[in-house]
Amino acid sequence: MIDLPIPSAPSRALIFTAFAAVYIIWGSTYLAIRFAVEVLPPFLMVGTRFLIAGFILYLWARIGGASRPDLSQWKSAAIVGLLMLVFGNGLVSWAEQKIPSGLAALMVATVPFWMVTLDWMRPRGAAPSSRVVLGLIIGFVGVGLLFQPWHSPEGGKLNLLGTAMLIVATFSWATGSLYSVHAKLPSSPVLSMGMEMLSGGMIALVVGMLRGELANIEVSTITARSLLALTYLILFGSLVGFNAYMWLLRVCAPAWVSTFAFVNPVVAIFLGWALGGEPLTTRTLVAASFIVVSVFFITFSKARDGSLKRTGG
Repeated sequence: MIDLPIPSAPSRALIFTAFAAVYIIWGSTYLAIRFAVEVLPPFLMVGTRFLIAGFILYLWARIGGASRPDLSQWKSAAIVGLLMLVFGNGLVSWAEQKIPSGLAALMVATVPFWMVTLDWMRPRGAAPSSRVVLGLIIGFVGVGLLFQPWHSPEGGKLNLLGTAMLIVATFSWATGSLYSVHAKLPSSPVLSMGMEMLSGGMIALVVGMLRGELANIEVSTITARSLLALTYLILFGSLVGFNAYMWLLRVCAPAWVSTFAFVNPVVAIFLGWALGGEPLTTRTLVAASFIVVSVFFITFSKARDGSLKRTGG
C-alpha cells in the first residue's frame, strides 16, 4: 500500500488510476458483500473487514515514519469511521441480506445528490453549477432505467426496511465523506484511513455483538465463497478502493468524486452478465449511456470551473 502524495497539481494519470479503482473495484464489491453475508453476520463481517485492513494501513504508515496521532485526530477518525463504515457500509451489508446486490448499487447512486447538497449547505459551501445539476439529473434517469420502480429485478415487491436503511446509509456516507475533507486528521492519508478503519471496525464489532450476531455464526456453514469474498473486500475493496476514494476526496471536488455512485451500478450489472450469466438488456445499455453522459457533464463542468483541486480542507 502506497501513501499517495497530495501535490498541488496531481497528475491526470494518477487521478485517472484512482477513479478506475473506485469505479471498477467498488462496482464489484456489491456482489462480494452479497456472497460474504450469505453466512457471515453483516456487522461482524464489516468489523472484521475493516479491523484487518485498518491494522495493515496503520502499521504501514507508522513504519513509514508517520507521527503518532493525538486524541483529537482519533476522535475525528472515529466520527468518519462511524458515519462511513458503520452506518454507511454496515447498513449496506445488512440490507443486502434482504434485497439484491444490484439494487443496493442502484440505491447508492443517491450519494452524489447528498454530497452536492450537503457541500452546498455547509458554511461557505460551493453551490453546484447548472451543468452539475444537469449531470446529476441525467445520472438519476440512467440508474432509474436499470430497474422498474419499487420492484425487485428478481421479482416481487421491494423490502421497504432494507430500502430505508440504504437511504440512511447513503446519507451517512456522504456526510462522512465531506466531514473527512475538513476534519482534523493526520497529514498522511494512509494513517488517516487506517485510523478510520480501526475505529469503524471496532464500532461495527460492538454493534454486531449487541445485535447478538455472535450466536448466529456456525463455523460448519461458512463457505469458501464467503471467505474468498471477505478476503476480496479486505484487499481490494478496503485497501485499494477506499484508499483511492479518500485520496480523491482530498484533491477533487465532491461532485466529481461522487460519480462513482453512478458508475458502480453499471459495473455491477455488467459483471453479473460476464461472470454470473445474467441477461444484458437493451434497457441496461441505454441506462449505461445516460450514466456515461452524466459523468461527462459533472467532470467537464468541474474542469472548466477550475475546481479539480479541493480547497479549504
